[in-house]
Amino acid sequence: EHAARVKKLQEQEKQQKVEFRKRFIQATGEPRRRFEPMNKIERSILHDVAEVAGLTSFSFGDDDDSRYVMVFKKEFAPSDEELDAYRRGEEWDPARAEELRRLRVEAAAQQEEEGQGVQLQPGPAPPSDYKDKYRHLIGCDAAKAAARTMEANKAYGCVPAAHKRDTRSIEEAMNEIRAKKRLRQDE
Repeated sequence: EHAARVKKLQEQEKQQKVEFRKRFIQATGEPRRRFEPMNKIERSILHDVAEVAGLTSFSFGDDDDSRYVMVFKKEFAPSDEELDAYRRGEEWDPARAEELRRLRVEAAAQQEEEGQGVQLQPGPAPPSDYKDKYRHLIGCDAAKAAARTMEANKAYGCVPAAHKRDTRSIEEAMNEIRAKKRLRQDE
């Protein structure tokens, strides 16, 4: 009985897939399809199926309970404006989008016309050299004189013996460490 029920369910699922293909993928009248909200696993499966079928799919919605999937045919892939509308939870209206696009073009043209009529006057010229502003601090030839006398520090990384706290050599320090280890092992 159980095997028969499983086989019947598989057959029904296969019929539903065939029906979906006939109604959506092969039909030319429906460029997109919105599915009911579903959980994460179901959405993942639907995205995989859409990819295998050569479709484009996107998920929309805020929380996990209200997220839904929309599947688009490749030839009717959504524009950025359309995707933004769906993300905001609005219904896509191509006529409204075209009107907004036309208004943007007109506004840009109007700004361009206004920009051509008015020529910008350049402001006061900046000082020719930043050193003029700080001449009282650095002098006239401070940088040139410093560059001429610059030499590499030959003692870079070396600390004079007078500044060292431990004046022992490396060999003396290692011998002392070994002696302490011997004493611990003997105890």
